[in-house]
Amino acid sequence: MLEFLAAAREHAFLQRALLAGLLSGIACGVVGTYVAARRITYIAGGISHSVLGGMGAARFLAVRYDLDWLRPIHGALFAALLAAAIIGTVSLRCRQNEDTVISALWAIGMALGVVFISRTPGYNEDLMSYLFGNILMVAPGDVWLLLALDVVVVLTAVLLYEQFLAVCFDEEFARLRGLPVDVYYLGILALTACAVVLLMTVVGLVLVIALLTLPVAIASRFSRSLWQVMVGAAVLSTVFTASGLALSYGPSLPAGATTILVAGAVYLLVLIASRFLRRPTPPSAAARSDGM
Repeated sequence: MLEFLAAAREHAFLQRALLAGLLSGIACGVVGTYVAARRITYIAGGISHSVLGGMGAARFLAVRYDLDWLRPIHGALFAALLAAAIIGTVSLRCRQNEDTVISALWAIGMALGVVFISRTPGYNEDLMSYLFGNILMVAPGDVWLLLALDVVVVLTAVLLYEQFLAVCFDEEFARLRGLPVDVYYLGILALTACAVVLLMTVVGLVLVIALLTLPVAIASRFSRSLWQVMVGAAVLSTVFTASGLALSYGPSLPAGATTILVAGAVYLLVLIASRFLRRPTPPSAAARSDGM
């Protein structure tokens, strides 16, 4: 840990990694709360795995046509938003085919990514880092894009907090109030797409769902309102990312996998502690409850 702190003061790439972890943690707390409340984790999984096609296409076009400004993260953002739009539309119009479409996008996105990677000359280490996570390779341009996405996610969540709250917990009441529920639902999916792009720089596409759900699951046990869950999950996600980065630095372990192991360990500890610290129901209270 001390070795990492000393290195972070000297090396710019570690400072960028910590900043990327902070930005990702904020989006993780906000969007992960909506994902859990709306119970759309499987949709988030479909979006996250379909972006590999966009990354592969962006890498292929950049190398083929010498587009230095085009980076895999740009293709990932486009593919994530496109997948969110397709899945959201099918979910609203043809709910019985929802699972099939998500599975198809999941498989097609991954397959397109593999094809484009195979057709791109050169060494594609940067694409593999997005697949499995390598926060140490975050470029300065990526940090600015992460910041822009974070601003969009936070502002949208703050300005539309009441509307998203109604859509997540009482969709019928929201419709009776005249809210365009379908539009807000697609908005939640668009925020999820942005969060997936943010988080894949930290833990990669394979583990992105874990970081999107574990901090929220922990924070929800100590919170009484939706915004408290958001704040708690954002703080936890940032702590997990920084801890995973610090613990993995010395022994040269994968930072993304270490981050998920830290989050998973804390989640298990919270579950065990809550089980043992749960107060038993007094016999008199239990009797009254049975008699009602």
